[in-house]
Amino acid sequence: MTAPTLPSPKGGGRLEVGIGLQGNRAPEAYAKLAKLAEEYGFDVLTVFSDLMYQPAIAPLMAAALNTRRIRLGPACLNPFTLHPVEIAGQIAALDLASNGRAYLGLARGAWLEKIGVRPARPVTALREAAEIVRVLLARNPGGYRGDIFSVAPDTTLKFDVQRSRVPLLIGTWSPKTAALAGEIADEVKIGGSANPAMVRRMRGLIDIGTARASRSSEDVGIVVGAVTVVAEDGAAARHLARSAVAMYLDIVRRLDPTTERPDGGPISDEVLDRFAMAGTPEQVAAQARALFEAGARRVEFGSPHGLTADEGIRLLGERVLPQLR
Repeated sequence: MTAPTLPSPKGGGRLEVGIGLQGNRAPEAYAKLAKLAEEYGFDVLTVFSDLMYQPAIAPLMAAALNTRRIRLGPACLNPFTLHPVEIAGQIAALDLASNGRAYLGLARGAWLEKIGVRPARPVTALREAAEIVRVLLARNPGGYRGDIFSVAPDTTLKFDVQRSRVPLLIGTWSPKTAALAGEIADEVKIGGSANPAMVRRMRGLIDIGTARASRSSEDVGIVVGAVTVVAEDGAAARHLARSAVAMYLDIVRRLDPTTERPDGGPISDEVLDRFAMAGTPEQVAAQARALFEAGARRVEFGSPHGLTADEGIRLLGERVLPQLR
């Protein structure tokens, strides 16, 4: 049976499909997986920047040096554990290594209470971080003075810069941060969600900011990424996905006002489908298609991908991706 034709994204262009990798692999694994993702035709490769995993820049540099086409970036860095000047330096280095294929993901950060970090005034911090990155990539010698972060005049990067601006993604579920993204970002990522209702809700939150900045709604795309497990044995895939989702479900469930789940209960099929993409290739493709139809511009398949990572990425590339083109 032929898959339904997907709607074109608002503003034209191509709907994108990405792969998201966790920072828990050996360096050579990222080179291999990045090559594989590019060969299959995925558009974007993301490395997560979760607390206590490898810094995303290391896997991303391995990916950049072993690919030629695929876009790549971290989702997401935060200005509370990494100063905006360091963020600017990392993303400039990645853009140089990839010959202009990098994007920058920024977010408030998660689990920071475990290291005693209290992310005060996150919207202001994210705005200022984005401004500092902009100033440094543009080689503006005027510096920057914000309420939280500052850069003295004549503080500049001491190496070549590929582009004076890289695309900015902001990861959030928050109405205030979504509105900020509507003002300054190219994309907004809803991490840990496979819920079409959340895509529709996020569009309204973003458009508060786009209106404030006199931008078009079409200027900001929505990215949806979640735990993905695909296998020929759909039941086994969904069983593994339940285990992977359980670790963070209580956090993301509270962030999604369209979903309710009693604490401590089993994860129903309905709840699993809102927070993971799991099952046979046909089931996973159908979930991704529903997200595109709800207004997502990019769908990102996150770890663990399959019953084994290599097999999962193979099935995504050979069986799922063709259903979305």
